[in-house]
Amino acid sequence: MTYEAVVRVTLKEGVLDPEAKTIGKSLRRLGFDVDGVRTADEYVVEFDAADEEEARAEAEEMCESLLANPTIHDYTVEVR
Repeated sequence: MTYEAVVRVTLKEGVLDPEAKTIGKSLRRLGFDVDGVRTADEYVVEFDAADEEEARAEAEEMCESLLANPTIHDYTVEVR
């Protein structure tokens, strides 16, 4: 069966995010009352797996192998 995994990768709390800092400053200059901004990458991966459990395990392996650096990133996986 074909599954779709939506993987969201963010920097861990405490890791510097200069892009988000710049965006936050710009939003405040434009008059938006924002407390903070964090950047995230989202990947949508389609692949075949026997069942949802196998699909989730494979998507998490993709994260650990390539999509995220566990030292500096957190990630979430949603399987559809």
